[in-house]
Amino acid sequence: MNSDVFNNMPLFGMTVTVLFYTLAQLINHRLRWLNPLFLTAGSLMLLLLVFKIPYTSYRAGGDIITFFLGPATVALAVPFYKNATKLKGQIIPIAAGVAAGAVSGLLSVWVLSSLFSASRDTLSSMLPKSVTTPVAIEIARTLGGTPELAGVFTVLTGLLGSMIGPQLLKLCRIRSDTAVGTAMGTAAHGIGTARILRDSELQGGISGFAMGLSSMLTPLLCIPLAWW
Repeated sequence: MNSDVFNNMPLFGMTVTVLFYTLAQLINHRLRWLNPLFLTAGSLMLLLLVFKIPYTSYRAGGDIITFFLGPATVALAVPFYKNATKLKGQIIPIAAGVAAGAVSGLLSVWVLSSLFSASRDTLSSMLPKSVTTPVAIEIARTLGGTPELAGVFTVLTGLLGSMIGPQLLKLCRIRSDTAVGTAMGTAAHGIGTARILRDSELQGGISGFAMGLSSMLTPLLCIPLAWW
C-alpha cells in the first residue's frame, strides 16, 4: 500500500487507534478476559504489518493521543479526591506499601538483569517499568537507556498487571481496598488503575494515588544508578 497516502493524513494514527479501542471495548464486554488495550495494540501492529504502513506515518497522528496522556493521567486523581474522607488514616500504610513496592520492583529488575546478563541499556530501560510512561521515559533517558524501549517495557508491565493482577490478589485472598489499590497502582501504574476502576471507584482512587507516589519516589531511588 502506498505510504504517501498516510503521510498526507496526520490524523490516520489517531483515528485508527480510537476506532480499534472502541471495538476492543465492545469485544471486552462479551469476553472479559480479553484486555482492550492488549487487543488494540495487537490490532494496530497487525494493521501496520499487513498493509506495510511505516510507523512514522502512524505516529504523526498517534502523537496526538500521546499528548493527551498527561491530562488523562491527572484525571485519575478525581476518584481519590471523591473518596478522600474514607482514606483518613490510610495515607501512611499506602505510602509504606508504595515504598516497598517501588524498591522491590527495582531490585527484581536488577537481579533478573544480572542473571540473564542483560546489557546496561536494557537494564536502564527496564528499571522504571512500573511507573507511568512519561516518567519512565525520562528516567530511562537520564540513566542512559532507550526511551522507546522503556515505553515498551512500561506498557507491557501495565498490560500484564491489569490482566493477572486482580486475579492474583484474589488468589492470595487479598481483598482490602487499600491493599488492592496500592498494589495495582504501584505495580501496574495507569493501566492497572484503569482496570480496577471498573470494579471499584475506591480501589481506583487509591491506585491512582499510589501511582502518583510511585512516580515521585522511583526517580529518587534511581539517582544512585545515574552515578553508577
